[in-house]
Amino acid sequence: MITIRIADVNFRIDNKYKYLPWLCENYIVEDSLPAVEISVTEAEIVQENIAGEFSMGYRESLAVYRKIAEYMLWQDVLLFHSSIVAVDGAAYAFTAVSGTGKSTHSRLWREYLGDRAVMVNDDKPLIRLTDNGAIAYGTPWDGKHRLSSNIAVPLRAVCVLHRGEENRIAEVAQRDVYPKLLMQSYKPSRAVDVPQWMHLADRLSRSVRLYSMYCNMDIDAAKMSYDFMKKK
Repeated sequence: MITIRIADVNFRIDNKYKYLPWLCENYIVEDSLPAVEISVTEAEIVQENIAGEFSMGYRESLAVYRKIAEYMLWQDVLLFHSSIVAVDGAAYAFTAVSGTGKSTHSRLWREYLGDRAVMVNDDKPLIRLTDNGAIAYGTPWDGKHRLSSNIAVPLRAVCVLHRGEENRIAEVAQRDVYPKLLMQSYKPSRAVDVPQWMHLADRLSRSVRLYSMYCNMDIDAAKMSYDFMKKK
């Protein structure tokens, strides 16, 4: 059993496998602290349908995060599939369908900006919606390259990426991006949670600046996107 703290909430996890303590090592806190109890059954672990050969420990971690994400919906926190990088105390989220190049674009930002750029999370960050805006949190579920930091940073912008031969970026309206943000957010399994999920995606789309970008894999794409979004 371990207790972890993510997005300002403590979770006590009754884990069955050793993978979770390894995955969450940078987020573990004292077991004596008050915490939300999380456990999953063997059946729930097996139900994690993943292509390829993955350990039961890895599958358990997905089942656990699924329950965390559904609990967090009612704490005004959204699991948002994206790669988030922070620069000078402001976070920028890049989202798109898998394989588009979110992680590559974040890497280009780090190459272009050096130590000023810090990865918040490269895959499954949490975003808290508040009356004063959105806050991006690192989590242990950070993608195959394990790129994240246990930090919280105000989220300035969300950029929807598309592959393109030439680099171009534009600010877009909420109505044009909301469906994509909804698609990239974790959809709860219970029907009773769906209105809250849609509400939080709507709040996210109204809490940050929104951009659409076509880009290649050249570092000029990072320079263009950063310079454009920063000046806004």
